[in-house]
Amino acid sequence: MSPNQHPMLNVAVKAARAAGAIINRAALDVEAVRVSQKQVNDFVTEVDHASERAIIETLLGAYPDHGIWAEESGREHGRASSDHVWIIDPLDGTTNFIHGFPVYCISIALMVKGRVEQAVIYDPTRNDLFTSTRGRGAYLNDRRLRVSKRTQLKDCLVSTGFPFRPGDNFNSYLRMMADVMKKTAGLRRPGAAALDLAYVAAGWTDGFFETGLSPWDVAAGSLLVTEAGGLIGNFTGDSDFLEQKECVAGAPRIYGQLVAILGKYSKFASAGEKAEARHTTVDDEPATLSINRDDPSGDVSK
Repeated sequence: MSPNQHPMLNVAVKAARAAGAIINRAALDVEAVRVSQKQVNDFVTEVDHASERAIIETLLGAYPDHGIWAEESGREHGRASSDHVWIIDPLDGTTNFIHGFPVYCISIALMVKGRVEQAVIYDPTRNDLFTSTRGRGAYLNDRRLRVSKRTQLKDCLVSTGFPFRPGDNFNSYLRMMADVMKKTAGLRRPGAAALDLAYVAAGWTDGFFETGLSPWDVAAGSLLVTEAGGLIGNFTGDSDFLEQKECVAGAPRIYGQLVAILGKYSKFASAGEKAEARHTTVDDEPATLSINRDDPSGDVSK
């Protein structure tokens, strides 16, 4: 722990590393991990629960009067009326983890009176520790982070997440993906939104967008992005996005260009904008994907 870091950030780092040790031990024999489904394609493991317990014990051991808002246990721990609330995702990227795909992380944020003040995102597979205190910048280990300097979307690498929950509007997402993809250098889907935001802060990707996210997916990453010089909000550009289940982030110029594309897909868009989104086309062809089932390679084409 660094003496230069805020004391509450040091405690969050200690909690994240304790959880990371649990996850790394389990990853040595991932096929032995017990898995259950919260809903279709939404998995939880005994490792999620053990990681969350370790984080909560560490945080409340240091700050017993603080509140807790965690993905698996909700608000059942800590003091519900506290102005200090820890927002925890004990294992973001669970589906990746249970398949042995090494892209997942722990996300911990401290919200004080409704504003995120401290953030830790820890990738235990790479020992990458992303940290931020409001007003003090964002860091990867001991290196100061800045968002990408790219200014034109056509040069940019953008990350996203695919819809997977019951009720997700898959066709709308395909139109959105097609609308963004044709204007960028590439679109990626790593599978852990907290890391996606950390990568925007680091400048490894230039932007990010996704729907259906919960506060524990984005709270820590939102502070990393803004402290690294980026912007984050909902699809219309509103910065009060944490509980709105839509998120876009990026370097300032790229953020603006993404909002210009994604605004019509926002739940807050006007009726006219939503109608436009439903009729979005790519190169004058409908923005849908079909599979050529006569091709044994399973080639996917427009």
